[in-house]
Amino acid sequence: MITSQDIFTISNQKQFEKIALKIFRFQYENNFVYREFCELLNIEKGSVKYIQQIPFLPIQFFKSHTILSNLDSIQETFTSSGTTGMITSKHLITDITLYEKSYRNAFSEFYGNIENYVVLALLPSYLERSGSSLIYMVKDLITLSKNENSGFYLNNYEKLISKLIELDMAGQNVILIGVTYALLDLIEKRKLQLKNTIIMETGGMKGKRKEIIREELHQILCEGFGVSSIHSEYGMTELLSQAYSLGNGIFECPNWMNILIRDTEDALTYVEVGKTGGINVIDLSNINSCSFIATQDLGKKYTNNSFEVLGRFDNSDIRGCNLMVY
Repeated sequence: MITSQDIFTISNQKQFEKIALKIFRFQYENNFVYREFCELLNIEKGSVKYIQQIPFLPIQFFKSHTILSNLDSIQETFTSSGTTGMITSKHLITDITLYEKSYRNAFSEFYGNIENYVVLALLPSYLERSGSSLIYMVKDLITLSKNENSGFYLNNYEKLISKLIELDMAGQNVILIGVTYALLDLIEKRKLQLKNTIIMETGGMKGKRKEIIREELHQILCEGFGVSSIHSEYGMTELLSQAYSLGNGIFECPNWMNILIRDTEDALTYVEVGKTGGINVIDLSNINSCSFIATQDLGKKYTNNSFEVLGRFDNSDIRGCNLMVY
């Protein structure tokens, strides 16, 4: 049996691949939907020897099926955001400590001790609904920071601006985590010159503004906040891990997460390093749901295992991998 200790102490690629293959076999045996998907692709458990041979479940399955690898009781249900009438993804969590260990360890890996920061959150569209995994994570990080200045802001931009200036002038390290459109709204109220603050955008205009390319967005945010780079978080409802970019839109994964780039015309083959394709995510902390997810994002991977997110598929179907979606 694979434990969280096995997952969160991975230190090299060989270890990662060994545990990924063990989790594949576990989920093949215990996740009815995933096994059926593998069987439709004529892939047997014993034939998979390398992670490149593992089938990746299309992310839409979280909208249409119950994705579970055990029969334990549900502790949390995370749901995706969506417009009225839209079918949303549901990620059923049977062990919330896996999520907590994942984001706590990842934050520590990328940013150090959370107690060194004030954590400010500008996530109005997430706060205004229930079931957000992002809100769950940020709420916990705010608590772990043990700083009375940490907290959420809804639409009170003036109060947030005053707090940012006050903390920055005091030399306090700050992380402002914000949904993209709200960060743009903030700097339209007032331009800032912050020296001790990290701006982390979580993506998404949520229908509030026109989508713009990342380079242009980051340039606007850099000028508006007076910072040299914009950090980003790459996560989603269907994953219990996040990748982080410390600038320039280049993401890195924690040791228990990895990505592969599939061919957009043939979902079962992979493209070369530096070529654009669909992003497949291996998230080993997803052991109780599915660790092998074919997303609808386009990206490219580089030789040091970092990657870039370039956008989304034009159509909602992932070609060649929509066998059971209905």
